[in-house]
Amino acid sequence: MSTTVVDLVARAKGQVENLDPEQVAQEAADGAVLVDLREPGEIQRDGTIDGAVQAPRGMLEFYADPQSPYHRAEFDPSRRTILFCASGGRSALAASTLSQLGYADVAHLDGGMKAWRSDGRPVVHPEA
Repeated sequence: MSTTVVDLVARAKGQVENLDPEQVAQEAADGAVLVDLREPGEIQRDGTIDGAVQAPRGMLEFYADPQSPYHRAEFDPSRRTILFCASGGRSALAASTLSQLGYADVAHLDGGMKAWRSDGRPVVHPEA
């Protein structure tokens, strides 16, 4: 029997820490790294959370792995890392993956940017 993406996301959400917008805002204020997994077009159209690192989902593992030639300094397996996307599916899957890469303190914004905006949280629009 095959598995659906809904099943994969539900399984991932059961394995990772799910945060609400208030928790994410507090953790960002305390120095957590926020990672926006959405595609550049989504970020241009809808904005992002101020200070978030932009890392499209397809490149996350390459940016996050310290052994990768594409590794980015913003990614540190020992640092609190919070991922988000549009609605929480990609970020739940990605948080599970980062855990497998040795990120011990990773979570995601449950509900993604939709939840962030619904909670009245500020959004910034990067310059084109």
